[in-house]
Amino acid sequence: MKFAKRMNNFGEGVFARLAAMKLEKISAGEDVIDLSIGAPNIPPPAHVMKVLAEEALKPENYVYAITDTRELLNEAADWYRRRYGVEIDPATEVCSLWGSQEGLSHIALTIIDDGDLTLVPDPCYPIFADGAKLAGSKIFYMPQLRDNDYIIQLEKIPADVAARAKFMIVSYPNNPTTAVAPADFYERLIHFAKRNDIIVLHDNAYSELIFDGSQGFSFLSFKGAKDVGVEFNSLSKTYGFAGARVGFCIGNRDVVKHVKLLKSNIDYGIFLPIQKAAVAALRSPKEIIDKTRAAYIERRDALVDGLNAAGWSMDKPRATMFVWAPVPKNFGSSEEFVKTLLEKFNVLVTPGNAFGPNGEGFVRMALVQTVDTLKKVSARIQLR
Repeated sequence: MKFAKRMNNFGEGVFARLAAMKLEKISAGEDVIDLSIGAPNIPPPAHVMKVLAEEALKPENYVYAITDTRELLNEAADWYRRRYGVEIDPATEVCSLWGSQEGLSHIALTIIDDGDLTLVPDPCYPIFADGAKLAGSKIFYMPQLRDNDYIIQLEKIPADVAARAKFMIVSYPNNPTTAVAPADFYERLIHFAKRNDIIVLHDNAYSELIFDGSQGFSFLSFKGAKDVGVEFNSLSKTYGFAGARVGFCIGNRDVVKHVKLLKSNIDYGIFLPIQKAAVAALRSPKEIIDKTRAAYIERRDALVDGLNAAGWSMDKPRATMFVWAPVPKNFGSSEEFVKTLLEKFNVLVTPGNAFGPNGEGFVRMALVQTVDTLKKVSARIQLR
């Protein structure tokens, strides 16, 4: 058998390797606390699950959806109007995704030809680069450095690189660094994209998980954003919809049109009961989001305060459902430290180098356990 050369770009996924390490420990009868994968464990609101259950009992909902329902598109546009004051045409400026991951896997196929260049943050969520690679793109990594509060320094991108680039992906609040970008970053981003004729994708999956009075923004709320790109948003973290897989591509109508065209050739739309439940989620009162945010703040404080007290120094994240922590001195690389935490303390986290070269020296921890379990983490990890 002969397989595609493009697969040479991909090794075994980091989360698969971590799962194998975890399984080995569990098979030996040990209790592992897993903070590696960002799998939200806060379920959707009860009224949303009720809609999904009721709609799933209707035989007529088992046909192909083919396209997004008008109700879903209207509700997504209304949500952006309420949340950000952004006017969206539901007919031409919105399409659904099977979660942001699916969109990030496919959007480059609508933009990139073999050998084109994509600008990707470093560190970043791995699918940012992997989706572009699937489309045959070359990758240029834009550093996100601690010294710059993890904000991409657009002016430091070489002029010849910017001139060659066709597509760029940015994301704030940021996974894994947890950074939140200031308003002037988006203004500079739009100017940079227009000057260099680059299509922008802003991944805003953590738009509602911003803490301590920090302010997050929609890329689309800035003048000229729709001229140069789109924003992805997701119900996974905001409404506990992770397994149901609903996200949106919103913004520039030409980009949205091409994403819709591609999807019309590779899938038959989102299961109608899930579309109905997504509408119910988007109509939920603001208090639902406030409750979810408060839960993540409580988890963050339990983990970070406990680990600081245990001798592992780290800052509290301003956003997202993650903690981005430096590897303590004398513990080697991020992968070596991950192995130490698992072998000595039965705690599994993700090495920073899984997110790109500039992730080395850090690990990412996901706030996907209860407060009591997160307190156990700091009780186990004693680095003094």
